[in-house]
Order: sequence, then structure tokens, then C-alpha cells
Amino acid sequence: MSPDGPNPLAQIAAGDPGALRAFHAEHAPSLRRFVRTRLGDAAAVDDVVQEVFLAAWQSAADFRGDGDPRSWLFTIARRTATRHDRRALPAPTEADTLVQLAEAAGYGSADPEQLVARAQQRAALDRALACLRPADREIIALRDRAGLTGPQAAEALGITLHAAKIRLHRARLRLMAALREELPDG
Repeated sequence: MSPDGPNPLAQIAAGDPGALRAFHAEHAPSLRRFVRTRLGDAAAVDDVVQEVFLAAWQSAADFRGDGDPRSWLFTIARRTATRHDRRALPAPTEADTLVQLAEAAGYGSADPEQLVARAQQRAALDRALACLRPADREIIALRDRAGLTGPQAAEALGITLHAAKIRLHRARLRLMAALREELPDG
């Protein structure tokens, strides 16, 4: 999406299916990372992401254009994830998916030990993130996992850029402290 190009949300509101597909393709991967980090519930990610894009499609005509479409989308995602948290769904089971089991076993990898080490580091990161307060997980998810810029993250959170920078710095410090406890040789 180029800053000088047409507004993709105006194109979506006008009923352009190609614009919707392009908007989805551009933002879905980072949105999935954000939602997964925000919720900590991998099973709910697809449902929440689908809800977000449905809401974006339905309200594309309401986008005023004075903000960034990416920030607007992540604001919808944040609100949708918050609603999902409030539903108090039962906790997910510990059962691994077939893909996760295959990855952990090193299937298709030339170096299974390296794959297992990366999976352990990823698991340690997930555990460390789970120890953080929701506001800390949220800012880390927006900036480091979803790749939003500082101004985009601040807009999505409804706070000033200065407040977002402070929140991110403190959240990263808390994350590093939690990782030191999680990782051996930390």
C-alpha cells in the first residue's frame, strides 16, 4: 500500500474485491502474530482474525482517512481481542497440532537438534510473554511481532507516541527479565 496511492479502504467500501484481497494479504500475517501474542490462545487466532477482517470490510466506508489504515485495522484487532478475552472461553488443552508435533520432531529438517533448540527458545519466549501484564504483551505484539511503527502502535492503543515509547521500553525490560528466568544460561 503506497502512501500516495488510492486509499484501500475507500476501494473496499466501493466493493472492489481485489482491494479486499490485497488488504488481507498485506496485513493478515502481522495481524495473526499480534492476535496470537495478545491472546496467548493459538486456537482462537483464526476466529479473531476473521472477525477483524469482517469488521474492517463492513466499516470500511466509515474510515475517515485522517489516520493510517494499518493502525485502524489494529485498533479493530485490539478491540476484538479484548471482547474475546471477556467471553471467558474455557482454557485450551495442551494437545499439540500435528504440524507442531512434526516440527518439534524435526520432520523435513536437515538439522533436527537446531529445530528443537529454536522451538525451545520460542516456547521460552511464549512463557516469558505470558508472565507479562496484558498492556506489556500488547505493545510488544504491536511493535515487535506485528511490525507497526511507533506512531501506528500509539494510534492503535489510543495513547501518545511518547507514552507508547515509554510503555514499549518498560515492557521490553520486563520481557528480558522474564526471559533471563526462562532460559538456561540466562
